[in-house]
Amino acid sequence: MQDELFTVNRELSDPDPHALDEAPDPAAPLAVRMRPRGLGDVVGQAHLLGEGAPLRRLVEGAAPASVILFGPPGTGKTTLAYLMAGATGRRFVALSALSSGVKEVRGVIDAARRRRSHAAEDTVLFIDEVHRFSKTQQDALLGAVEDRTVLLVAATTENPSFSIVSPLLSRSLVLQLRSLTDDDISEVITRALTDERGLGDAYDLDDDARAHLVRLAGGDARRALTALEAAADAMPTGERSISLATVEATVDKAAVRYDRDGDQHYDVISAFIKSIRGSDVDAALHYLARMVEAGEDPRFIARRLVVHASEDIGMADPTALQAAVAAAHAVQFIGMPEGRLALAQATVHLATAPKSNAVITGIDAALADVRAGKAGTVPPHLRDGHYAGAKHLGNAQGYAYPHSVAEGVLAQQYPPDELVGTDYYHPTDRGAERVLAERVPKLRAAVRVTPSAEDNAR
Repeated sequence: MQDELFTVNRELSDPDPHALDEAPDPAAPLAVRMRPRGLGDVVGQAHLLGEGAPLRRLVEGAAPASVILFGPPGTGKTTLAYLMAGATGRRFVALSALSSGVKEVRGVIDAARRRRSHAAEDTVLFIDEVHRFSKTQQDALLGAVEDRTVLLVAATTENPSFSIVSPLLSRSLVLQLRSLTDDDISEVITRALTDERGLGDAYDLDDDARAHLVRLAGGDARRALTALEAAADAMPTGERSISLATVEATVDKAAVRYDRDGDQHYDVISAFIKSIRGSDVDAALHYLARMVEAGEDPRFIARRLVVHASEDIGMADPTALQAAVAAAHAVQFIGMPEGRLALAQATVHLATAPKSNAVITGIDAALADVRAGKAGTVPPHLRDGHYAGAKHLGNAQGYAYPHSVAEGVLAQQYPPDELVGTDYYHPTDRGAERVLAERVPKLRAAVRVTPSAEDNAR
């Protein structure tokens, strides 16, 4: 998304280390007015901005290096690029990959080369949404980055390993920004309410309105400030207190009654899983939407889907576990909000799949016997024989290799004596498990022998 502060090819003339101290345009959007003017104003990203951290050193004017900033929207990528230019006294040029091509890139590089030659002035080239550049467009940057005609600061919301060409990656420092925490967003809101560049203490914000703004932000500071500004603009003259109703009315999105740290967290996830178990796909999608909208950790949702795939579906649809694991990987890979699609697909798959709890009842029954002491010794013919002395102990003697017979199934004792004849897995006649319901009894009849019968056979 193109940042509000910059338009294509807009340049900041005569930048200096104090340029960020100038008062912003009071008519600019709140998110622009509240842009950090120095590292001390930056919220979040402590892993990159701590003492001695690479990004802090770059912003403070250490040895120049081109940088690819990778992270979700509203986490400060443009701000950090601007701070790098301001702190080092370089000229700042911004391009958006949404509306720029090779011609614009080469034009900036040529101008930077002239300024460097005639005025000893270096240039920071900021490219937003760089992943939208084609390979040819990215290749056009290589020479200028290599000889430092420009100091490239590129921003992307996509994994650079998959969206940026290798030569450009190898010439750049790749730094990953993280979504802002709820506390970070709350601090951003507080600053905007009190700072003269922002709302200048003209308004108070109710606690539930603040909580809703934090939820709506989803880790995106720009989104939080945009929503706050809309609510403030809608306030009647003379009123100070911004309520939840005002925020809801201005952002056209109802507050989700959901507390990630309270009962609602457990109630909603419980209803979600029970709706899937009950095969109500619509209710399951509703509860999924509530969690997504409330900012629930998508990895938590994905983990519950993986558990549910084995617990309540199991072998009735063996592909359910694959779908849930794939959704978990997709969420980890692409993040939110796009990750909601993978979560929704897995939810639909699991909710509409045939159900069986035979897997969990089987393993729990086996665990109950083990905990009750029904372990027994491993039959000698199944023990490990790959060490000196094993044969002397009688280990691995008389083991029958199933692949030696055409059917691949033959009779011999597998469980300890105490558990011969014990059934743990009881397949249902639902879905793909219907086949197993017919096959498992036949397998049991084919492989099972009593200890005495096996002794006689030997």
